[in-house]
Amino acid sequence: MMIETPALLIDVNKMEANISRMATIAHLHHKKLRPHAKTHKSPSVALKQLQAGAVGITVAKVSEAEIMAANGIDDIFIAYPIVTATKIERVLTLASKVNRLIVGVDSIEGAVHLSQMASKANTVIEVRLEIDTGLQRTGVLYKNALELAARIHALNHLNLSGIFTFRGAWMNNAPSLDLRAAGIEEGTLMADLAGQIRAQGIPISDVSVGSTPTAEYAAEVEGVTEIRPGTYVFQDRMQAKLDATTLDQCAGTILATVVSRPSPDYVVIDGGSKTFATDVQPNTQPLNLQGFGHIVGAPDAVLERLSEEHGVIRVNGDQPWKVGDQIQIIPNHICSTVNLHNDVYWVDGERIEKVKVLGRGMLE
Repeated sequence: MMIETPALLIDVNKMEANISRMATIAHLHHKKLRPHAKTHKSPSVALKQLQAGAVGITVAKVSEAEIMAANGIDDIFIAYPIVTATKIERVLTLASKVNRLIVGVDSIEGAVHLSQMASKANTVIEVRLEIDTGLQRTGVLYKNALELAARIHALNHLNLSGIFTFRGAWMNNAPSLDLRAAGIEEGTLMADLAGQIRAQGIPISDVSVGSTPTAEYAAEVEGVTEIRPGTYVFQDRMQAKLDATTLDQCAGTILATVVSRPSPDYVVIDGGSKTFATDVQPNTQPLNLQGFGHIVGAPDAVLERLSEEHGVIRVNGDQPWKVGDQIQIIPNHICSTVNLHNDVYWVDGERIEKVKVLGRGMLE
């Protein structure tokens, strides 16, 4: 098959090895695995994760949940506050079509709205309370979680079944490279909080934690019941720099073509900011990545600049690339990169298949 560039390639064998590796980690620690689909956005990949032992999947958007449900996934956690009437209506509709649907909450206002609309529909919505364990994103502040859990538990049309957090490689209010310490601290904070909530007479069962870099270590903590890594399925340069994986285990690469070589010092490829995610910037501490991706076979070359349709790679004069040559690059952040592509190419030995990213571009 002729592949038009720029294109996102997925090495199927590496992807399946990554899926198996995380499933084994969850199994060894007797934890449930609920991968976040934000990375692959593809029901076919989610099904592979389920076949390998995952109990369900995680998404961030109602639209992503709808796509997954329409393609056979029937245990879905929307790990995001759903607060508007139109989205709650869609949640109620979706809940009637799948075996299990869980929704994230982090405020009494959002919880009350969910409960009121569930009451009108004569149903109960399963929810998990999101906890801020230091990232300062969504999530109730840790110190306020007990009070909010009690208020949510009192709402008749919500079933508060657990708590969850997203923290990533973060500790002491800053990014951390000590993944074990960060993961264990994350798991311990959440397990301790779950115990306090149960002591109030609220019988929560689920304690859900863990990103790709911390999941293995958070899973060691007694009281944690579930891990939710996402990036692990494809991996990326950021995870390799964190030592959560190796570059050889990264399944996703951008295939690009050299379209210009104006100077011995740089080449220009046909992939720019509409091809590579730019949310993980070069030279940012503590990772200090050089450029926007790792260039396979030429680690000293640096993808140093992106405009919309152009990528500029700084090289030494001895690099033999010429116009028409093709280059593979492991992006800094694969999740946001996938969301830029309508299609991916599954590469399985000599077999190449172009597949639509069904959950891509979902904004609602």
